[in-house]
Formats: sequence, C-alpha cells, structure tokens
Amino acid sequence: MLSSEELEKLRKAGRVSGEARELGMSLVGEGVKLYDVAQEVEGYIRSHGCGLAFPCNISRNEIAAHYTPSCNDSSVFEIGDVVKIDCGAELDGFVGDTAGTVEVGTKRYTELIEASKRARNTVAEFIGDGVTLGEIGRAVEMSMKRDGFVPIENLCGHQIERYNLHAGLSVPSYDSGDDQRIFSGMTVAIEPFATDGKGYVDNGKFGNIVRIARDKPQADPKAQEFLDYCKEEFHEFPFCARSCEFPDAEKHVRNLMRRGVLAGYATLVEAGGGMVSQHEYTFYIDGHRGEVTTLP
Repeated sequence: MLSSEELEKLRKAGRVSGEARELGMSLVGEGVKLYDVAQEVEGYIRSHGCGLAFPCNISRNEIAAHYTPSCNDSSVFEIGDVVKIDCGAELDGFVGDTAGTVEVGTKRYTELIEASKRARNTVAEFIGDGVTLGEIGRAVEMSMKRDGFVPIENLCGHQIERYNLHAGLSVPSYDSGDDQRIFSGMTVAIEPFATDGKGYVDNGKFGNIVRIARDKPQADPKAQEFLDYCKEEFHEFPFCARSCEFPDAEKHVRNLMRRGVLAGYATLVEAGGGMVSQHEYTFYIDGHRGEVTTLP
C-alpha cells in the first residue's frame, strides 16, 4: 500500500495527466499540426510540476499507438481522422497514464469511439481487490461486441509501479481465462482499444519514441552529455527528441540508436486497416473499488 504522501503524488500525477488529455483532445481540429498539440500537452504537464512519463502519443485512424510527432513534423489533422491522445505525467516516479479519442469534423465513427469508452467505464464499475484479469478481459470483450466491434487482443492494460510504466501484470481486453488477481496497493492502467478491423495490431514504422536500452559509456563527450541528460530528465521512461531541451537532440537520438544505446518503438497498426479508438484510465486499487486517478 502507498503511504499518504505517495498517494498524493500519484493523485497529482493522475490529475495533471487527465487535464492534459482533455486539453489535447480540445485542440484537435482540421488543419491543426500534430506537433503543436503534442507540445501543448507536454508543456501543460511540465508547467504543472510534473515530468513526462512518456511522449504525448497522437495516433490516427488505423494506427493504434506509439506515434508522436518529430521536431520537423508538419502533418496536420484532416476531416474524418480518428485521433487518439495518450499522455502521461509523472511525479517522483508515480504515474498517471490516460487516453481519449476524438473525431475530426465528422460523426462517422461516433459508435466506435463510444465502444472503447463504454468498455473502460464498464471495468471502472467493478475493478477492485481480488478481481481477476480474466474477468476484466471478459467485460471488455462483451461490451465491445455488444456495440458491434472487437477489442484489439494484443494490446493490453498494464500494472504501473514507481518509475516503471509497464510493470508486472498485463491486463487483457478479451476473455483470456487468466485467474491472476488484482490486489489492493496496485496501480493499474485499463486501456481498451476498439476496432472495426481484425482485432490485432502489427508493427509499423518507427514512431519517434525511444527508451534507453543499454546504458554504456560514450566516447563522444557530447553524446555522453546527452545520455546523462536523458537519464536525469526521463529516468527509465520512454521519450523522444522533440521533448528534449538539448541542442541537436534529433541527431543524438539517431546516433545512439545506431549504437544500440537507444531502442525505438514501432507504431502499432491495425492488421486489417480498421479504424481504432482508445480510452484509458489509471486506477489505484484500495479495497473493493479502484480509484480513478486520471480524472481532470
């Protein structure tokens, strides 16, 4: 169980994450640059006393996750885009992880967007101490299928620990039959992805997100200085060059990737080209009911 001081940090990180999510979703519109939205979301998190648990993900249409705009990304939102805003704040290693979906200019995918939201909210009604992972997955799957869609089976929710975004348990979005239980004291992210496609994702192109894979000394003093900056600024969390307040960050990221120091994340693309929506809350499990920490 978290101490009262630790819980307050978790709650603040969650609240700031939720506010940043809502800000990002409100900024999405036809002709708006993805870069500008990502910068606003991350700027909000930092200006409210938190660090970044990961770069602001802005994934459109069949891309389910793991895209963030690069420093020179000039792409803009277009009419009909289904946009996932996934962001996270951290405070002293305690994390809020949250996401929502909006559609640009049309209402063609309203039911799809509601399907992932309804599945998440269904889990929120009963998640708590002793609930099994299989029960959560079954609830998500049944909710989505009632709405005429399917969950993406190889994208899961996850346990969160201090300075560890994906720790311990993976929480399925389908009836896996897993009898492992969630217990009081755990922090868990529930993030159902709904689709009208095949129900699983494949790896796509590099999405501009990296993590430190091998912390080894660098012969180049500037490369070492950049690596030291990343460790201090982002700890063990994922990051991107755009989020770095360091000269020539893009160049340093590319060089460290070539040397195997940094590993990149591929975008996750719906295998059938289907549209994807996502909604996510972080929960702190304390007794019968889980507390949503990522409400704005």
